[in-house]
Amino acid sequence: MCVGVPMQVLRLESPFAVWCRDASGGEALIDIGLIAAPQPGDWLLTFLGAAREVIDEQTAAQIQSALAAVAAALDGEHDLDAHFADLINREPQLPEFLLPAKESAA
Repeated sequence: MCVGVPMQVLRLESPFAVWCRDASGGEALIDIGLIAAPQPGDWLLTFLGAAREVIDEQTAAQIQSALAAVAAALDGEHDLDAHFADLINREPQLPEFLLPAKESAA
């Protein structure tokens, strides 16, 4: 399974790398060659030691919660609603590119 992990930028190492911290407190040197230069405090979605995109803090928290749900499920927990609070009591929503095209008024 391929999983992106949110990490927060701690400090710049070079024009091509930054030191980041993950939710567990672990630090890693992350390649930033695929994104615009981030600043300390920014959140990155990382995969295999490289940043794929800059994300906001809310998105980072949602991804971290989903990753915690996967870990809980692997540990045998079956009540996972708390990990997906943003999805409880709302209707499913299609991404905009999957919505039917709106007809223009003639």
